[in-house]
Amino acid sequence: MADFSIGGKLRVTLFGQSHGPAVGCVVEGYPRGRWIDWEKVNRFMARRAPGQNAWSTPRRETDAYELVSGLDENGRTCASPLTALIRNTNAHSGDYPDLRVLPRPGHADFSAYLKYGDAWDYRGGGHFSARLTAPLCFAGALALQYLEEKGIAVCAHVARIGDVWDETPDTADPRLPLYGPEDFPVMNQNRGEEMKKRIEAARQAGDSIDGAVRCLVTGLPGGLGGPCFGGVEGALAKALFGIPAVKGLQFGDTKPYGSENNDAYRAADGSIRTVTNHCGGILGGITNGMPLHFTVSFKPTPSIALPQQTVDTCAMKETVISVQGRHDPCVVPRAVPVVEAVTALILTDLIL
Repeated sequence: MADFSIGGKLRVTLFGQSHGPAVGCVVEGYPRGRWIDWEKVNRFMARRAPGQNAWSTPRRETDAYELVSGLDENGRTCASPLTALIRNTNAHSGDYPDLRVLPRPGHADFSAYLKYGDAWDYRGGGHFSARLTAPLCFAGALALQYLEEKGIAVCAHVARIGDVWDETPDTADPRLPLYGPEDFPVMNQNRGEEMKKRIEAARQAGDSIDGAVRCLVTGLPGGLGGPCFGGVEGALAKALFGIPAVKGLQFGDTKPYGSENNDAYRAADGSIRTVTNHCGGILGGITNGMPLHFTVSFKPTPSIALPQQTVDTCAMKETVISVQGRHDPCVVPRAVPVVEAVTALILTDLIL
């Protein structure tokens, strides 16, 4: 199950396929005897749920979860793993061509065929689908509550859509910046409107558009992680690249010269902090007590209505494919809570 699991002390294993009966997760190692605020879990998962606005796929799923195990008779977490099941209620497998013989450009269809042959569920992308980020957000919502009780906050926003960038928050400030509405969180609302126009233009053209998510973590203690292969960047990178469509990751914001890039130290309120935070809150793989920040780049949604060249793998002839299913013209807005969820899971695992 290594391909479907993240974490060590806190371990999350995903299961299910996009157009199968359900998707879900098993959460092992979550602290016992804790009360979960399920309303907070519901609100967090609703941020990722599809079919809610013009920049989301029309596929409508409530993302309602069934708790199969993990709670005692009083409703507290117990020694049993927490298992959540999320039914797929709105899958349209007929929207897809025979992806077993017509691999979609930009998707994992062909590489999956090379690895699994015919033994994979190609409907809607199977287990490669972003549908599996729903149970990932369930698990992440639990981790976010654990971190919140320790004074640690994880918050992300839409940093870029196409060529339009949002403002950059003061990453040396231990307070979280103020973002706009949860379904499209940005610092600058005018730039947010320009981003939405880029997404709508791509949708109208039958195309898609790329972008980036910036994540900021405040209240994180120093001393987490380790050198070489035990670094916080490595732990986060491994998990973040498990999010579908992630193609790039940068911690901090590197400047051209050392004189600009180095973060000078200062004494503040009995503690040592840095004046700037270009390092992203990590040095030598270890957190330094400053806010952790990084930017995740997402490729454009591969499924587009425009004709694209592919190969009929049975006839070994080039042909044309046009994907008419229901897809996000841009994955970035709905990826914001997914980035938060994965970040919270890894940080909780490090703390535990």
